[in-house]
Amino acid sequence: MRGAIKIFNEIRQRKLNIAVVGIPKTVDNDIGIIDRSFGFQTAVEMAQQAISAAHVEAESAVNGIGLVKLMGRSTVTEGAGQDIIPRTDSQKEELDESGNLVFLDVGVWLKSELKKWWDREHPGELFTVKYIDPTYMIRAVHANATDNLYCTLLAHSAIHGVMGGYTGFVAGPINGNYAYIPLEDVACANNPMNTKDHNWSWVRSVTNQPDFLKS
Repeated sequence: MRGAIKIFNEIRQRKLNIAVVGIPKTVDNDIGIIDRSFGFQTAVEMAQQAISAAHVEAESAVNGIGLVKLMGRSTVTEGAGQDIIPRTDSQKEELDESGNLVFLDVGVWLKSELKKWWDREHPGELFTVKYIDPTYMIRAVHANATDNLYCTLLAHSAIHGVMGGYTGFVAGPINGNYAYIPLEDVACANNPMNTKDHNWSWVRSVTNQPDFLKS
């Protein structure tokens, strides 16, 4: 969206008759203001398969742990733990194409740390960790029926906006109603989790997580 703003501003400066529209497409569902992004439902559907596989592995082995690099039972989020994973000097300088520090694989590091902890606390006892990284299983799949329909509606909404004379906007639903939101507003917004609402309470109940909040 930030890139679309730069393109929009350049087009406006040159006074070109070109419309710029953003489509909220990301499996992370981290775009603010709108209800959800395109791709999120498909990602959740595929993630369930990986989590189920990790659960079966954990239940099938003595002292087993099924570790999945995802978003949310025995799952770790991509990008988590970057401040505690040791980095070599070269890794401290490694940047991605956007100029951000390259993420180290928290799953590999956590698997190693779990093994060290078990060997230290329970020497000689059997321990099994199965690490599943389903990144491309989630991202490189066809959209499910829900996302297919949603993407079509987004496309139609975007085209209707352009034909109506609008530009520099994002097409997306707000509380179920499709709207045109300025690119600038979407680019600077985020989608935080409210740890005091019923959704987070439900997540904690299902995953048996502590609330991580200080009393």
